[in-house]
Amino acid sequence: MPAKLAGALALLLAALAGWTDWRSRRIPNWLTMSGLAAGIATNTIARGWPGLRFSLSGAGLGLLLLLPFVLLRSLGAGDWKLAGAVGALLGPSGLIDVLMVTILLAGVMALIVVIRMGRLRQTLGNIAGMLAAIFQLRLPGPEVSIDNPESSKIPFGVAMAGAVLLVVARNLGVRG
Repeated sequence: MPAKLAGALALLLAALAGWTDWRSRRIPNWLTMSGLAAGIATNTIARGWPGLRFSLSGAGLGLLLLLPFVLLRSLGAGDWKLAGAVGALLGPSGLIDVLMVTILLAGVMALIVVIRMGRLRQTLGNIAGMLAAIFQLRLPGPEVSIDNPESSKIPFGVAMAGAVLLVVARNLGVRG
């Protein structure tokens, strides 16, 4: 029962975050902090201290894994906090599943956008520049930052919403 409730809350959180990210390219703090609190409360009430540890481990893992991308300015803070909230609800292993599917969905979304905009060559150059910066232990230039108004932006929250839907449905045994 706790897994079903946490999964339902994760679906609600992800759906709201995906919708707001699609509409405004922002995920508000009230939503991510509510999701974090709901995850901690749900898992702690259902499982006691082990549930608290489960929830905090998931939240901490999500925040830790995505922090480098926030520092490189390739991921927004709302997306980062959303990962922490999803981790609080689904725990570490559920979060890893969600992040793996999110990466795949975001990659497909990015490829579609890049091809539609005719910017494949420029995008490959930007990726090369980012990798060079990482290997030189420096931040990439502003041309590959999410702050660049000319850059194409993928709503990561939308990809994560789709991933949560797929992972929770699989974990609950929903067949399509």
